[in-house]
Amino acid sequence: MDKPVKIVFMGTPEFAVPYLRSLTADKYFEVKAVITQPDKPAGRKQIITPPPVKIVAQENNLLILQPEKLKDNEEFLLKLKEIKPDLLVVVAYGQIIPRSILALAKLGNINVHPSLLPKYRGASPIQNAILNNEKSTGLTIMLMDEKMDHGPILAQQEIALNGTENNESLHQKMSDKKSTDFLIETIKKFIAGEIKPQPQDDDKATYCKLIKKEEAKIDWQKPVEIISAQIRAFYPWPVAWTTLNSKRAKIFPPVKITGGTDEPGKISAQDDKLIVAGQDKMLEILELQIEGKNKVKAKDFILGNHISGQYFK
Repeated sequence: MDKPVKIVFMGTPEFAVPYLRSLTADKYFEVKAVITQPDKPAGRKQIITPPPVKIVAQENNLLILQPEKLKDNEEFLLKLKEIKPDLLVVVAYGQIIPRSILALAKLGNINVHPSLLPKYRGASPIQNAILNNEKSTGLTIMLMDEKMDHGPILAQQEIALNGTENNESLHQKMSDKKSTDFLIETIKKFIAGEIKPQPQDDDKATYCKLIKKEEAKIDWQKPVEIISAQIRAFYPWPVAWTTLNSKRAKIFPPVKITGGTDEPGKISAQDDKLIVAGQDKMLEILELQIEGKNKVKAKDFILGNHISGQYFK
């Protein structure tokens, strides 16, 4: 194109930041505005904190819009109409985008979704890929419509999983340079007419909901592979937990599956290793945190506690 493609970028968390950086760095594009969620209280002191995407937008002197709502917001819609975007690019914005906004960009609306659609439509695709011990997952670049993660696919990039990933590390892998380059390449091919959008097979669609804190409680009666996946999927939030002597104990990845069996939940020390029995095998815990105390290595926990005959419940 003779002129840069005018983009309005919509995103909120750290996951979206590398995508915004890559778009602003490419002279093929001109990011005209960044739409992100309003500043919110964060941390124990509930300090009002801007979302990560806003911070990057400020660093690049970009127009920032933070509407409380998207639907029936005429003032906000008027601002977008004045921009006249060629393309809307959405990466983990956090809200359903109404038709009135999707109708504005003349070239269309592109979304980055961290699964191989139509599998894992919804709010927690990365966590669910780990929870279900998938052998692979990936990124989908798609055109958006009014339905959630429903629009036609432009391109997909598969990512192999080896069973050690946690939610944080897989988020990082899905927003690394290879991933952001994949978005840039796909957009350019789409604009050049080199990609024909492919409708999703709705019969193969699966869905995942927002993760809730109560899902992070460990049930030691389950197979160890399921427990390991739970510990990895729920890091860094909400963090898998169990109880020891009526106190909550957070369990952090990585963990290691080992052979042997015992009563589910029973704790033992083996050569300075903290071992817990699941339904079928044993799990070595490397780091944990008892309620009211600091996070510690397993070796230090063993030295400071009498664990013989103790159980996680």
